[in-house]
Amino acid sequence: MGESKRRKETLGEDYGNQEKEYLIKGLPLTKKQSEQFIAITTQGAWYGIGLLVVAWVTIRFIGPSLGWWTLVN
Repeated sequence: MGESKRRKETLGEDYGNQEKEYLIKGLPLTKKQSEQFIAITTQGAWYGIGLLVVAWVTIRFIGPSLGWWTLVN
């Protein structure tokens, strides 16, 4: 706690407003950049899930109903 109090006294009003850097695989990122990275990868994950569902529906239902292939039991 002593270090935190000293830092607060030194920085005054700027305490807690410093731009921090985060490391992802050795690359320094600011908080805003890391939030953008998370947003983009989350969106990509949802696109991947959607493509997986479309592929499953095509393989399981659409393909056999159109005679493209038959399912083996």
